[in-house]
Amino acid sequence: MTQAPLNADPAELAKFSELAHRWWDPESEFRPLHQINPLRLGWIEGMVPLAGKQVLDVGCGGGILADSMARRGAQVLGIDLATKALRVAQLHALEAGTPNVQYREVAAEALAAEQAGQYDVVTCMEMLEHVPEPASVVRACAQLVKPGGWVFFSTIHRNPKAFLFAIVGAEYVLNLLPRGTHEYLKFIRPSELATYCRQAGLEWGTTTGLTYNPFSRRYSLTRDTSVNYWVATRRPLA
Repeated sequence: MTQAPLNADPAELAKFSELAHRWWDPESEFRPLHQINPLRLGWIEGMVPLAGKQVLDVGCGGGILADSMARRGAQVLGIDLATKALRVAQLHALEAGTPNVQYREVAAEALAAEQAGQYDVVTCMEMLEHVPEPASVVRACAQLVKPGGWVFFSTIHRNPKAFLFAIVGAEYVLNLLPRGTHEYLKFIRPSELATYCRQAGLEWGTTTGLTYNPFSRRYSLTRDTSVNYWVATRRPLA
């Protein structure tokens, strides 16, 4: 049987693998992830308490979100295709003594064929804008979550403001991210993500935006979804 091609960009995997050893340094290129993680965690827990839940983190990278969800009492599996980043995540979990978190190098689509309907919560944060076929990842997330379960996505809007803020501002002016972190044509309009979700059988729910204040150097949640936006979706019970 011919194996299906992986829904991953080799250049993207290489990019994050090169930086893997810096993933848990809060002053490194991953500083924005460390800064927004309490916001992500609080937003998710505001809709579904994580204690005792089976949680899957798709595109977990070095494990910043997966680790924090496990510390809230969830049983967490983080998956990614960047080998070095996963090794960093595993090493951090060992060093920090994080309970109930595991990591696997597997594509979401492959795991969906293996573990359909096994998770109470699926998170896919800051990942969709890095894959060739985001709709395929959305479908896999929908297959992996239990009926009545939650799927959380975050990504970046595709419009001139997002280009100015997320690429020019973040990568070239403020140096929040390494240059080349994002490609504008891979950004996803909310209407496009809503279509992917609807086609996958997910109900579109709460949305929120994320903004950065360069003067206070703080991130905050906002109603403005014109650049970074987060979406909570659910798989219907029937």
